[in-house]
Amino acid sequence: MEVYGPLKSDINKLKHRPLTPIRTLRGITCLLVYFSTAFMFVVYFTPVAVVMLRLVSIRCSRKVTSFIFGMWLAMWPSLFEKINRTKVVFSGDIVPAGERVLLIANHRTEVDWMYLWNLALRKGRLGYIKYILKSSLMKLPIFGWGFHILEFIPVERKWETDEPVMRNMLSTFTNPRDPLWLAVFPEGTDFTEDKCKKSKKFAAEAGLPVLENVLLPKTRGFCACLDALQGSLDAVYDVTIAYKHQCPSFLDNAFGVDPSEVHIHIRRFPVEKIPASDSEAADWLMDAFQLKDQLLSDFKAQGHFPNQGTEEELSTLKCLVNFAVVISLTVYFTYLTFFSSIWFKLYVGLSCAYLSFATYFKIQPWPVLGFLRAMFYSKKTRSA
Repeated sequence: MEVYGPLKSDINKLKHRPLTPIRTLRGITCLLVYFSTAFMFVVYFTPVAVVMLRLVSIRCSRKVTSFIFGMWLAMWPSLFEKINRTKVVFSGDIVPAGERVLLIANHRTEVDWMYLWNLALRKGRLGYIKYILKSSLMKLPIFGWGFHILEFIPVERKWETDEPVMRNMLSTFTNPRDPLWLAVFPEGTDFTEDKCKKSKKFAAEAGLPVLENVLLPKTRGFCACLDALQGSLDAVYDVTIAYKHQCPSFLDNAFGVDPSEVHIHIRRFPVEKIPASDSEAADWLMDAFQLKDQLLSDFKAQGHFPNQGTEEELSTLKCLVNFAVVISLTVYFTYLTFFSSIWFKLYVGLSCAYLSFATYFKIQPWPVLGFLRAMFYSKKTRSA
């Protein structure tokens, strides 16, 4: 997953909307709102939802964390669809609500992962979506803290290093009663023409399918996710994302100049339809990306995916209510921080210190009762 690239300025690629002074001011305002709300939510809610509750129950902590930060995440789909007026078109299979899924998607640009929020919001799973992302993103100010408390899985793109980290974190998501959307981008990086040339050259030399619109998928991460979560998943969602008329950057989204349309095609596979062995699952993934390649070729020719209109538009009223709640809480927390007791300043300072420490050292609190039970059981076993 890639984020925060520069605002594109290639004069040969006209934006969907011009970057006017009003749009510039609105974009700067949006960025200030998103950064300030993110900061206040993270520093005020983390000590309670992520630390204190987690010492009692991981499941309870995850539910509260997902609800609270799901409210904040919901502002992004609202920005895309209600403020920027980007048309988000869903097609393919109808996705039922309430499933535990492994979601695989192509990686056209640095913001693909954010548009998955538009689907997750409609299915009531926004706060439960997890990403496998490169570890350098955990160093981003404020957002890196958010990635950590939402339990995103950081990787170095070196399988020998990444496999034990992935399997360790995935082992904590195996309870079938806990909601989960685990999103994986098997290409490992966003699509560019240069990367595509290298991918096609490697595929031709290795006797693999030569793909034009996607990169060759890396199969080991996908297989590891299936293996670690076996018995707890309901389905695999194969998601294909395409843009009209060009791929946006993060700042294109923030300033509302692109994209005009985002098309999201979904193929749903019950997990029992996915092969169990690693080699067969890898072949299944390769076949899925060959179909993605064909879907994207057809999209270029026809301007749409098959079977459009599988999801309704977001409710404007719900978006406004959510926005009002997030802004009201942020204003209140800002007042407490700067104009109230010094104890709130101390609270914020200690919260920032904890978040920096926990994110850097990848620390997640463990339930005290579970730890005591484990110690008691260990002593009882030794004495027996």
